[in-house]
Amino acid sequence: MQPRASAPDATTKAANAWAWIPSLYFAQGIPYVMVTTLSVIMYKNLNVSNTEITFYTGWLSLPWVIKPLWSPLVDMFRTKRFWIVALQLIIGAALASIALTLPTSHFFQLSLAVFFLIAFSSATHDIAADGFYMLALPEHQQAAFVGVRSTFYRLAMLAGQGGLVLLAGALTQSTGSVVLAWQIVMAVVGSVFILLGVYHRFMLPQPVADVASLAQHDRNPSSEFLATFISFFKRRDIFLILAFLLTYRLGEAQALAVFKLFMLDKSAQQGLGLSTSDVGFVYGTIGVIALTLGGLLGGYVVSRGGLKKWLWPMLLAVHVPNLAFVYLAYVLPTNIALISGAIALEQFGYGFGFVAYLLFMIMVADGGKTSPPNLHKTAHYAICTGFMALGMMLPGMASGWIQTQLGYPHFFIWVCICTIPSIVVASFLKIDPLFGKKTYA
Repeated sequence: MQPRASAPDATTKAANAWAWIPSLYFAQGIPYVMVTTLSVIMYKNLNVSNTEITFYTGWLSLPWVIKPLWSPLVDMFRTKRFWIVALQLIIGAALASIALTLPTSHFFQLSLAVFFLIAFSSATHDIAADGFYMLALPEHQQAAFVGVRSTFYRLAMLAGQGGLVLLAGALTQSTGSVVLAWQIVMAVVGSVFILLGVYHRFMLPQPVADVASLAQHDRNPSSEFLATFISFFKRRDIFLILAFLLTYRLGEAQALAVFKLFMLDKSAQQGLGLSTSDVGFVYGTIGVIALTLGGLLGGYVVSRGGLKKWLWPMLLAVHVPNLAFVYLAYVLPTNIALISGAIALEQFGYGFGFVAYLLFMIMVADGGKTSPPNLHKTAHYAICTGFMALGMMLPGMASGWIQTQLGYPHFFIWVCICTIPSIVVASFLKIDPLFGKKTYA
């Protein structure tokens, strides 16, 4: 019988947990922001077209969409600890190797291939890290450290969207070469990630429950694998669930993919004409801080009133601030404080409203209070996150083409129109009034 994840041992002390949880979840966030955000800004600096950037970088989100398909393999073979260390070393080497592709004539194709390797490795690292977290800590510490996880993941977003973009802008000005600036950025981040892999090789605990499942159980892997998906998709409300997962961020997915390009484009192209450093400060620093504060407030209020009470306020908090994009596109202000305020408002609303989306996925994975215990809860949550990623990926891929056809002002009006389907779907949801009033990890 497999030992309980909450079994106490020397590795579960809080002091030891502080030595690896912050660094592990910071490491989880960095490759995601490198693939989904830094790649967009880098290619824009290297004069790749908006249509090509949004279409091809949109494909980079695919591994996070389909990661439930191979998540059982992380359980079946080797330990979570092994996967974490190995993948961090691979990601570090891959990030550093991007620096070698940028001076070449086929830099776009070559760097995209490496970014896809990073995306696949990062998605697998997410599976291993989340599983390791549950194995290495007793249940009460899992709840206590969930806020630490979130904080350091957000700090990774801040470092990537803010610090690294600022660094790229400063290096571009000091060296006079966009290519050299981004080479240095990629080499630095790759080196840091390799050091993280070495650090975690020695600092991660070795919980007794962290073993390969095939080494412990004599069962048919294929039948267990299929049962996980069958039990998820045979739910009576599965189409309503999928519709909500795919439409909640339909407008936001398109706006997020294009807005960074809108900030960088010159006024002649209907853009704000900000520098790379300005984008790093406004979107990657002010925006991420506002996003984090919105998420903290959302978690607090929903714990007091429950998901059912706060679903509609949170839904509107995600959608209504999209009007800030419309305002910026029509007015094209040059005041950096005004631009920062508009972005902070939008990001705060998004962070606040995204709490409802996360809790909805937890509710789906939980199976409901009246249902028998869900034996596939973790896998079902992974499936939900796959559809969450799909809901970002597909609209994001098409957004560059739509923006090119409509222009920035009409595009952001289109984004506002795309919020309507989620409002319609939400009106049909059945949610337990008590759900969300307790703390869910």
